[in-house]
Parts: sequence; structure tokens; C-alpha cells
Amino acid sequence: MALDATIKQQLNQYLALLESDLVFTVSVDETEDSKKVLDFLEEIVAMSSRLSLEKATLARTPSFEISSKEQPASGVVFAGLPLGHEFSSFVLALLQVSGRAPKLEEAVIAQIKELEGPLAFETYVSLSCHNCPDVVQALNTMSVLNPNITHTMIEGGMYQSEVEAKQVMAVPTVFLNGEEFASGRMTMEDLLAKLGSAPTAEDFADKEPFDVLVVGGGPAGASAAIYAARKGIKTGIVAENIGGQVLETLGIENFIGTPYTEGPKLMAQVESHIREYPVDIMKTQRATKLEKNELVEVTLENGAVLKSKTAIISTGARWRSIGVPGEKEFKNKGIAYCPHCDGPLFAGKEIAVIGGGNSGIEAAIDLAGVVKHVTVLEFLPELKADEVLQKRLYSLPNVTVVTNAQTKEITGNQKVEGLTYIHRETAEEVTLDVEGVFILIGLMPNTEWLKGTLDLTDRGEIIVDSRGATSIPGVFAGGDCTDSIYKQIIISMGAGATAALGAFDYMIRDI
Repeated sequence: MALDATIKQQLNQYLALLESDLVFTVSVDETEDSKKVLDFLEEIVAMSSRLSLEKATLARTPSFEISSKEQPASGVVFAGLPLGHEFSSFVLALLQVSGRAPKLEEAVIAQIKELEGPLAFETYVSLSCHNCPDVVQALNTMSVLNPNITHTMIEGGMYQSEVEAKQVMAVPTVFLNGEEFASGRMTMEDLLAKLGSAPTAEDFADKEPFDVLVVGGGPAGASAAIYAARKGIKTGIVAENIGGQVLETLGIENFIGTPYTEGPKLMAQVESHIREYPVDIMKTQRATKLEKNELVEVTLENGAVLKSKTAIISTGARWRSIGVPGEKEFKNKGIAYCPHCDGPLFAGKEIAVIGGGNSGIEAAIDLAGVVKHVTVLEFLPELKADEVLQKRLYSLPNVTVVTNAQTKEITGNQKVEGLTYIHRETAEEVTLDVEGVFILIGLMPNTEWLKGTLDLTDRGEIIVDSRGATSIPGVFAGGDCTDSIYKQIIISMGAGATAALGAFDYMIRDI
């Protein structure tokens, strides 16, 4: 295979940054997949005198390990081709194995080095998954920093038999020492927390009260933190991650001034922007309680209590569930929410998409190019998606649309094997033999922890005024967790800015 000229030009720039000589230890045989991996590595080795290749027998064929000649056995292995979204993981691994320091806070590096092993991670990915690189890069970095840790990226398309044997039906899926460890998008902080290395309440005990405390790290929260910090006031942001729902979004074409970007890329830029200011960023934290005493007090899941003169709630929303038997039981075992990430795992299979809005129909169109057949189930008498999407959908030969369909249950043994729905006009009960169900029926605000505290709509959305103020003085809100009519990235960013300006105005006028 030959790398694209543009990719080679970019790669050349990175190869110039290598800090030591590297060797690819490659395990190949006579298969076509092995030839692809070997061709890929030989083409890259030819680009730099600092790279060499040696053949050996590794745990998987085809696969290769990246090691420094100065410090062999990095523990970073790629089983399959690290192309698509994983090419960035490959490039970053080259730099870090060569000795280039990872861009992590010293406290995080210390956490990684303190982990006791052996910890042998394996991550199953698809090259179209935009969430997988975060996990792969985090675990590769951990392997470089801690000799007790190893990590192998496994490209699911090349190792389909393993995927099926281990019943991997969502990516990324991580195994630790042979046992399933985690699934879905995770940051370095998430992985460390899952390994038992998370901040405790004691780590927050010495924090002085903030002027503005932002709860939630999506577009609204990030915008609020930046706007507040630019006012020169003490700002903190506490969130599970920086990015929120946008991290699940692949193509973004309506962000004004940027014809096309992708969710993870956009939010990485946003996090970098936040870090331009002295904002106290507290990730992997979930708020559980809000109180207004002399100051606003936010209690975290770990028991810590953060105090602030004002607070901005921007906890966003999550995919709405359908609430039928089998949905929870088969999550990541045939039930999925991201067609871009998990679609390739259902290649050649029968699947169903629940939801006839834009997101559901976009998913059905996307999946139709990969799977054997798609059945779209819509509860209402007609689809709600834009006409242009419906036209495209109805032009596809392997798609069936069923309206007035009420999903009754999702069935199977260890994974999804069927879906039963009731036709709402005829009361007929129909069972589909499907191996995958993609659920895309809208969003639910992440506000359960605020019930009885703030005024909410009957949908659970926080009621705000034109300044982002809520029913409690000094508490503001913005984004998809509020009663904002339209749920869009750019609108959430504007709402976050409004809430920050509202909070600042409140402090100078009312405190």
C-alpha cells in the first residue's frame, strides 16, 4: 500500500522530531493482511534513517511493536494497520517511545508511574471510530511511562474472528489481563479512576471559594469558563470530561467559520483554549448536590464540597433511552448509539435503527453502506427527518421503514438476537431477527441531581431567563440542560457566554 502524499509530508515533519532511533519488531506471515502491514512499515522505514525493522514472532500476526534502541520493549503494540483515526495514535506512539515527553500534568504522570502491574491492556477498535484514539493514545502513553504496563491496539476488521469470539459489539472495548475492563470513550483520567487512582475528597479540601464555578464541560461549560476567566475572576470548572456530547459527534459542518471539523478535534481545541487562562480544571468529577447557603455549594460524588460566589450549570444531555426490556442488558452487546464508531462491527448483518428524526435517519443511511439490511422503526405515523434525508433513505435498496412502530423488547442470550415491536394501528406484534439495534430518539438533560432544587420544565430542563439566571440567585445555566429551544453546539457556546456574563453582572451588582 502507498501512503497519501499529504500524509507522508506531515509524517516527515513528525519523524524529524524523533529523539532516538526506533525499531519496528514485526510479526508477519504469507497472508494478505500481513503483506499490508509489512508494506506499511517498509514505506515508513524508508522515510527516516532513525527507523529500522526486525522480524519476530509476537502474540498476534500481523502485528508490530515500537521500541527504542536505547530502551527496548516499550509495550506499545499495534495489531493491524493503524490507519484512519488511529494514524494519529501511531504517530504519537513514535514520538513518545523515542523519548518525547507526553503533554500531561505532573500529577497525572505520577499517578501512572505509581500503578502496580502487570497490567496488560488490549483495545479493540475500528478505524472509523473517532472515540477510539483517545483510549489507544492514553493506554500507549501509560505503557511508555510505566514498565509494568503493556498495550495492544487490535483493529477489529483485521481480527474479526477475535471480535466475534469475545463478543465485542462496541468500540473501543478494552480488556485488562484477559478480562473485559471497559467500553466506550474514556480519557486518561477516566482510565486512572477505573484503575482506582482517582482524586478523593481530601484532594479538594484546600480549595478556596471560587468567584464562578462551572459544572459541566461541554460547549456551554467551556465557553462559560473562558468568558469568566477573561474577566479576571477566580474560575473553576468541574466535569466528567471536557467535551460532553460533542465528543460523540463525527462531522460538524454548521460551526460558523469552520466548514468542517469533528467533535473530538473541536473540543480538544476548546480545552486548549481554556488552558490559556488560570482556570482550575477538575475532570472525572460528577456533581450530586447543589445548595445555596452563604455561598453556592456543590457536592461531588466523592464527597468533596466546592464553594463559590456563583455557579453555572452546564451538564448537557445524553441519548434518550427507550426503556424496554433488554435495553440495559444488551448495551454494548448489540445495542449501540454511535453508527460511526460501532457500524463496522455489524458488517453484513441485519440491524434496526430506532428513531425517525435527523439523527436516526442519518445513522440508517450511514449503516446501509456497511450492513446487510436496516429496518428503521419510527413511533409516529411519519418520519420527522428533513426531506433531503428521507429522499436519500428511500433511495437505498437495503432499507425498510416501519412507522407507527412501538418497540416492545430487545431479546437475545449473551448478545442481541431479536427485536419485537407492536404496530400501533393494527396491534400486530412483529419480531425482527437482528444482531444490532441503534437507538437515536433524542436527548435527555442531565439534571436529575437538581430535582427539587432548581425550577425545571416537565422534561427536566432548567428554566433560565435571558441572562441565564435560574430560580436560585447566583446560580446560572446554559446549554442542552436548559429550556433553550434549539440544541446546537454554537447555541450552547453562546448560552455559556451569556451565563458567564450574567454571573459577572450579578457579582458586581448584587453581592
